[in-house]
Amino acid sequence: MPETTNMSTEAASPSEFVRIEAAALGELAARLDGPMLPAFNRAVELLLESIARQNRVIVTGIGKSGIIARKLAATLRSTGTPSHYLHPADAVHGDLGMLSRGDTVIALSASGETEELLRLLPLLKRLADRLVTFSGCATSTLALASDVVLDTSVSTEACPHNLAPTASTTVMLALGDALALEVSRRRGWKPEDFANLHPGGRLGKRLARAGELMHSGDALPRVLPSTPMPQVIYEMSRRKLGMTTVLDTEGHLLGMISDGDLRRLLERDGGSALEHTAGEIMNPHPVTIAATAFASSALALMEEKKITSLIVTSGDGRAEGVLHLHDLWTLELI
Repeated sequence: MPETTNMSTEAASPSEFVRIEAAALGELAARLDGPMLPAFNRAVELLLESIARQNRVIVTGIGKSGIIARKLAATLRSTGTPSHYLHPADAVHGDLGMLSRGDTVIALSASGETEELLRLLPLLKRLADRLVTFSGCATSTLALASDVVLDTSVSTEACPHNLAPTASTTVMLALGDALALEVSRRRGWKPEDFANLHPGGRLGKRLARAGELMHSGDALPRVLPSTPMPQVIYEMSRRKLGMTTVLDTEGHLLGMISDGDLRRLLERDGGSALEHTAGEIMNPHPVTIAATAFASSALALMEEKKITSLIVTSGDGRAEGVLHLHDLWTLELI
């Protein structure tokens, strides 16, 4: 345990508290760049092995460390690693049933002498495949019983009396995030995978796909290349998207006609504008997007091209739908 500092509550400032925690994170980063890296990599390998066996990661801790343990379990789940939080006190009253043989356990304890965890230790060693510990004391009972120990020691807590867990829990939090993200990175976790686990809230909206928002089926404006201009205008007015696709008889995209194309046609040909067909005035190279593309990517493409509609196409060039700028408003992207 670090020696108590003499920083009084009167002398300390809010920014000093933050600087102490930032310094603790700097020390953690230095350890990860140096002596702790092999242990960190081994912990990552153990989690990857657990996932490969279709086992889970069980995270445990009590008090402030328990709060960080809950966060770590949630971050692991969020990034694709099956994980649960196990409360040490509840574990001895039946919740140990969530631990299956072959699971990997991550235990968080600043001292490594947490009574509730030590009481669990024989059971964890019997049931779990591996035990990874976050601790500030490498010679503690918990650390010595672990397969991997990750050092979360700090020079001092941000607490003026060096008592309340502050810098130490910040270090645990950051180390847990690093562990979860490195496991995710090595597994090749993609934004598409992340989106599948986050369908709700603002994040879910940002990760919506073009195919979920597009106008398709009967709502897709479409004409043939031979369609006369009066019918083209009728189709555009009826669908109310300010454009229409031009398709062949099998649904393959040949081009599109927008409100802007119509205005330019009228300016150029005046009264004879309606004598044309769709194929004669269409844009043969419209901007398209895949149904699996994120809504945020669609918005970026619209802004880049300065357009308000994207045609959603399949791999074989068929038009599947139309995504309009208005469809993105409800996603709070604009």
